[in-house]
Formats: sequence, C-alpha cells, structure tokens
Amino acid sequence: MNAQEGRYRRDGRLRAVLPAVVGFAALGALLSGCGIRATEVPTDFGPAPSRVRCSLGEPEGAGQGERGLPVQVFLVCGPSLVAVDRAVRVADGPTDARRVLVAQGLLGELTREPTASEREAGYSTRVGPGTTVTGPRAGDPEDTLRLSTPPAELSATALAQIVCTFSDSAAAEGDGSVILGGPDDATPRRYRCTDDVRARPAAGKPPSTEATGS
Repeated sequence: MNAQEGRYRRDGRLRAVLPAVVGFAALGALLSGCGIRATEVPTDFGPAPSRVRCSLGEPEGAGQGERGLPVQVFLVCGPSLVAVDRAVRVADGPTDARRVLVAQGLLGELTREPTASEREAGYSTRVGPGTTVTGPRAGDPEDTLRLSTPPAELSATALAQIVCTFSDSAAAEGDGSVILGGPDDATPRRYRCTDDVRARPAAGKPPSTEATGS
C-alpha cells in the first residue's frame, strides 16, 4: 500500500464516523436547549412514602417502662389485626383485682384514638369509647371478665380486638383463652384468638364456647 492509498482509506473512515459524532453532539445540544439534562441513570420520580403501611418506625411503648406495665394491644391495619406496643398503669393488689385492672387498662388503650404515627402507618380501632370491664358475678367462672357492652352486640372486629388483646396479657387464663360476658344475664363464653381471627377479624366473631362453673 502506498502513502496516497493509506491517506484515502483514513479519510474514508473519518468521513464515516463524522456523521455519528455530529449527530450525537446535535442531540446533546437539543436536549440542553430544552432544559433536559442527558443522564445515564433513571431520574427521581418523587420521594418515597414516609412510612411503610402497618409498620411503625419506633415501638410506641419504647421508653415507657417507668410509666406503666409494657403491654401489646391489637389495632386494625388493612384487613388484619396487628400488635402495637403500649404501657398501662396498674396498681398493686390481689391477683384477681389486678387482672381486672389490667383488662381495664388494655380497654382504655383500645378505645383511645391511635397516635399520630399509628394513624400515619394505617392503624385504627373499632372499640368504642367508654367501654369498661368488671370481674365475675356470683356463679361465673372465676376468670370471667364482664364488658359494659354485651359481646354479642360488638362488631366482629371490635370483639376480635378485645379477645386478642386480652388473650396476650395477664387478663387471660393460662391457656390464652378469655372468658367474656356482658352486663346482662347471658352466660359468659370462652373466646380464643386464632390465626384466622388475627388475619381476618371482620370475617366473623372469634370462636367461642359456653363457659360454665364457678
């Protein structure tokens, strides 16, 4: 190959590359002129959600040990019940009286409005304000808790919140079941908090059987 042929070949390759280079430069200028900056990574499509649904950044009961007994209450989030850390004040006293006080403290937590962070994460409660609890009457099983509203008149979700909250606390019997009655003369019933109740509280009342015997 002589020098002249080499020059022609180099000039040919250069002429083939130049249109692509010029086209790329023109595209960059066009994007810049439109206020769009060329980039090799995806652009930001906005801020991430501030809180994952049904997930609290810090347990509500954190640091509350000095202010009461650490407990968990079941709130509604989406279609399910989810345990949330709280604390309740319970005075010292006989075991039976203390059990009722624990139950009342738990009811108080269920009936109050969820905190701002809980609402932001999607939590709510179906237990109405003013709901109270007392101990057994004569002839009731000794672990009976009588609500101010008959359990049969509570919504399925509200009853599930109460049953699951009580069953996971000192208000429950040793096997985790809860005996609940109302202010009427209806026979108390023994309720259980199952996986299905926690997953789908609105699907039906928690499973129960009649509780008899003192």
